[in-house]
Amino acid sequence: MRINLLAVTFLILGSTISILTAQSTGLEKGNKAPEIKLPNIEGDTVSLFALKGNLVLIDFWGTWCAPCVEEQSELAKLYRTNKQARFTNEKGFEIYGVSLDSKKINWENFIAKNKINWIQVSDLKFWRSPVAKTYNIQGLPYNVLIDGKGVILAKNLHGKDLEKEIGKYLRK
Repeated sequence: MRINLLAVTFLILGSTISILTAQSTGLEKGNKAPEIKLPNIEGDTVSLFALKGNLVLIDFWGTWCAPCVEEQSELAKLYRTNKQARFTNEKGFEIYGVSLDSKKINWENFIAKNKINWIQVSDLKFWRSPVAKTYNIQGLPYNVLIDGKGVILAKNLHGKDLEKEIGKYLRK
């Protein structure tokens, strides 16, 4: 009886590890970020890969997420500071905001009220968004910094850590 219980425990543990490994495959530093194609507020589909050549911060957020809301003012400052900056091997800097909202009115109003002027997209599917699954989003805010070729440089950096990481790629 003990042997069977032990075998079942190892089987479950092995399956869990296998699932977790599968979810993070391809999302490590040095790997190419998966494509995202979602509609903006106007309903036009905006492709992440259309930003090829730029240093891009993919920002996953939601209007219902208090830490995300707080972080938007920091992102606005980061965008203003780096939008016209010159980067090594990159044309420029962009933020590609991916909202995990479910109510378009909340998303639209927040963007308008806070004068967010970088790319914003959403399929309005909340946690059921295929993008949330593809990027294995477990909590918000979450971000991924990619280079001009779409290669992941860093993940889930905020505040000074994010500024420092972006600063590494500024042309001296």
